[in-house]
Amino acid sequence: MLEWVWPYVLALAPAPLLVYWLAPPLTHRQAALRVPNVSAFDLQSAAGPPTQGRRLPWRALLLWLAWLALLAAAARPQWTGEPVALPTSGRDLMLAVDISGSMGTADMQLGGEFVDRLAVVKQVVEVFVNARQGDRVGLILFGTQAYLQAPLTFDVTSVNRLLKEAPVGIAGGKTAIGDAIGLAVKRLRQRPEGDRVLILLTDGASNAGEVAPVKAAELAANDAIRIYTIGVGADEMRMPGVFGSRSVNPSADLDEDTLTAIAATTGGRYFRARNTEKLQEIYGIIDALEPIEQDPETYRPTAALYQWPMALAWLLICLLVLLQWRSPSRTQQQKS
Repeated sequence: MLEWVWPYVLALAPAPLLVYWLAPPLTHRQAALRVPNVSAFDLQSAAGPPTQGRRLPWRALLLWLAWLALLAAAARPQWTGEPVALPTSGRDLMLAVDISGSMGTADMQLGGEFVDRLAVVKQVVEVFVNARQGDRVGLILFGTQAYLQAPLTFDVTSVNRLLKEAPVGIAGGKTAIGDAIGLAVKRLRQRPEGDRVLILLTDGASNAGEVAPVKAAELAANDAIRIYTIGVGADEMRMPGVFGSRSVNPSADLDEDTLTAIAATTGGRYFRARNTEKLQEIYGIIDALEPIEQDPETYRPTAALYQWPMALAWLLICLLVLLQWRSPSRTQQQKS
């Protein structure tokens, strides 16, 4: 749809006519040219119809069109497109990922090969986060200490990059689940109530930090923050020994009771991810949560069009100058 930013400028269109009608005529007179002898002047051309100085109607028309084109450019025409809806799911998702030393245990498969737990988490979380277009996503990494790696942002690409760059054990070898929850509560409590979600993933038990996990969950419940906990790690793993391989439980330290209590306190759920497929399924379940509805936001793309009437005006002016330059040459040819 064509719109004008300053349409009132078009009201100046009849200005040249008003000046022509209202301006007083020129009354200043100059003395006539006096010569002693007129024989040197060619009076033959004077007998015919005068051509020099005669104003042709098409010149006035070109001037009028150039004036209208300049006014159209000054009025700032623009093309406004159809309304485009902005994504407004309204969820604020904070991801808390355990990067303690135990996350380096290679007991999960990815692409047919056994890799460490953190590599699988990075792969699955990347797909999950990329689907969060319109949601604010934040990232907390925790081990012995909890760190805010990425604040709540719409830039999910940066969140994924920061998670990919995180190595195992950089935050310490222990697990401070309570501190991670407390840091998430501090960041989420400033957001609108009803759309605060924390997804906490760990493979062990809380053995570090200043805040107990259940106590931190109570603080989260007071601020209406739902926490979904995920326990990651296989139940069985073959380990080589002196007398052959033996089966061990690499997730023996996983504190499922505490993770279940954290989720129940805040109205969330606890999930157990024993392999890559189960972890993908868990994030799919969390992905299906109903978003909090907000007022829809739309915008209408615009494209400026003033350059087209401006170009037309300059083209008409150049045409007038060219015709004015050619007119004396034709007069000289007629005289000769």
